[in-house]
Amino acid sequence: MTDGIKLHESWRTPLASQFAAPHMQALKRFLQAEKAAGKRIFPKGSEYFRALDLTPVDKVKVVILGQDPYHGEGQAHGLCFSVKPGVRTPPSLVNIYKEMETDLGIARARHGFLDHWAKQGVLLLNSVLTVEMGRAASHQGKGWELFTDAVIRLVAQKEEPVVFMLWGAYAQRKAAFVDQDRHLVIKSAHPSPLSAHNGFLGSRPFSRANAFLEAHGRGAIDWALPDLD
Repeated sequence: MTDGIKLHESWRTPLASQFAAPHMQALKRFLQAEKAAGKRIFPKGSEYFRALDLTPVDKVKVVILGQDPYHGEGQAHGLCFSVKPGVRTPPSLVNIYKEMETDLGIARARHGFLDHWAKQGVLLLNSVLTVEMGRAASHQGKGWELFTDAVIRLVAQKEEPVVFMLWGAYAQRKAAFVDQDRHLVIKSAHPSPLSAHNGFLGSRPFSRANAFLEAHGRGAIDWALPDLD
């Protein structure tokens, strides 16, 4: 499964047993069959592991968990909540920006491209890393969840303290094993328009994360997104 994929070297050895595991081999066969049947899969193959490519395991400071990639044309590029330049900012990300503005006074970005966060150590990880165009949750239960569980465990075992932002019940269940005595676990409602007013807005996750990181000598995240050229 590692042939030809883009993945930072720091993840390859600790995840080698995952890539060799039966569930990942079955997932590879499933994806090959879907493509052979003419189905369009998002994101493109070189971006399946983009979150792990941009954020080396030893540099992870913050983990934000999503569920599935966006299933619309041209949106997904391997980072949860993020969209490619030129694509309209999705509603959940709009609410994330609203909370950032309230929390840190950062003006809302005019785009939804979150590479700037990933390159600073924010692991923007979906639970499921692929989806069929126009069919939300179509690749759930195919093996990705076991793989991303292993990624989260790897981060949770790090000596350095990490911030886990768990937005919504799904993310909170997935990372329920994280040691809250060692890491900062921030739980709230999901930023979706359906739930953001039930505890996401006003939760101040960004200032809380930065205060924790600075207190542990890890350095704050610059959450302000630069304009795109």
